[in-house]
Amino acid sequence: MTEQENSWIHRQLERLAETRPDLVEAIVQRAMLQDSEFRWAMVVGAYLDGQINLGKAAELLGMHRIELQRLFLEKGIPLRMGPEDTAEALAEAKAWST
Repeated sequence: MTEQENSWIHRQLERLAETRPDLVEAIVQRAMLQDSEFRWAMVVGAYLDGQINLGKAAELLGMHRIELQRLFLEKGIPLRMGPEDTAEALAEAKAWST
């Protein structure tokens, strides 16, 4: 399909995400489980956007954090080391204490 032919799909997916987020979530979760390329793109995107940390990214990709760190370095993906703000530091400390 061409980009123009896909544009209606993108618009409907955005609309569906607003009206039926549960349905979109279920579809995305299935795609994350079944398609490793999609899972990689989603996880790396979330990591780069600061939505998840390296440890969570590694967990979602089913690998050790050190292994993912090495892979990121090989691929030129910038590493974010340590918390970026107080809220993130507190969240990490809470996670370690549970």
